[in-house]
Amino acid sequence: MAGLTQRHSTGCSQRGRCDCAWQASAFDAATGTKIRKQFPTRAAAKAWRQDALVSLRKGEITGQTTDTLSAVVEAWLGGARRGEIRTRSGDPYKPSAIRAYEQALRLRVLPRLGPRRLSEIRRAHLQDVVDQLVAEGLSASTIQMAVVPLKAICRRETSRGSLAVNPTVGLELPAVRGGRDRIADPVEAARLLEALPRLTDRALWAVAMYAGLRRGEIRALRVNSIDLKAGLVYVERGWDDIEGEIETKGKLKRRVPIPSALREPLLAHLMRSGRRGDDLVFGTDGQAPFCPRSLTDRADEAWKSAKLKRITLHECRHTFASLMIAAEVNAKALSTYMGHANIAITMDRYGHLMPGNEEQAAGLLDAYLASATAVS
Repeated sequence: MAGLTQRHSTGCSQRGRCDCAWQASAFDAATGTKIRKQFPTRAAAKAWRQDALVSLRKGEITGQTTDTLSAVVEAWLGGARRGEIRTRSGDPYKPSAIRAYEQALRLRVLPRLGPRRLSEIRRAHLQDVVDQLVAEGLSASTIQMAVVPLKAICRRETSRGSLAVNPTVGLELPAVRGGRDRIADPVEAARLLEALPRLTDRALWAVAMYAGLRRGEIRALRVNSIDLKAGLVYVERGWDDIEGEIETKGKLKRRVPIPSALREPLLAHLMRSGRRGDDLVFGTDGQAPFCPRSLTDRADEAWKSAKLKRITLHECRHTFASLMIAAEVNAKALSTYMGHANIAITMDRYGHLMPGNEEQAAGLLDAYLASATAVS
């Protein structure tokens, strides 16, 4: 049948009666190219080809791209900037993420593979790049950052039918082995805040410590996003170093409860500063956000004088998560307060802090079984 070819492996001696893979192809008249895909059986290949022919007529897929990797990368970055290309969860890419992806691709990948046609790039080519980066002594996280955007690009091209095989599938990457995040216990957290001489700084660090907001979210926090009467902080915006204020999209908008440990310094700051309405809560004049470097420099100096171990804003966010877990806030609620896309991210990051061990689990099950059998 036209468009179906059995791809015999080297050394196959049972042609026509073997289990070798089948390749299906469909011609795209608009681009003058073919879409090809391999399947384990002839029936699967035939079914895919029939669906592909229909999709081609509807314009839902296109033939395999003849563009170079550099051209595909440029198109993908442009689509991501315009919000046309989104993450797997359907959210737009953050400007900072797009810049990081672009830098990683230009520095690590495009000098090696940019001139090649994307359709000609195989997994072995990408594995060679990864191995070279490892040999150059680059960290595992740096190498991962170079591969992540490639995966997104190839996944998109494969799903659109313009790439037959995703060359990023099965890549062997170095493991990222980060150390445990610094976390302050309740007593240390209180001491760190008390050591800060400026009321504004104390309130700002308290927002990170007791509400878990990200740095960009604190920089973009406005007075009308704080409801002291209801005891809630509405997190709806972030601040990008280049783009300025950006909106927190979709399900990442959230409400975070205000505990007493945060309410007091926050209220004191608002009353003293006179900020109101659409003013930024923190910053020089209610319109410009605070400078992170100046903030950390002041805090580091105060903590050094008090002989306390320094902490970063991001580590304060981890501290917030640990405090909520210690307070027995359930994982789903914590995931919402942290602004994670799903609970799996929360469990993966903070699961080791969750209460419970084998002995406790066995005891709980024994108690339940005893109760159930006693009733019966």
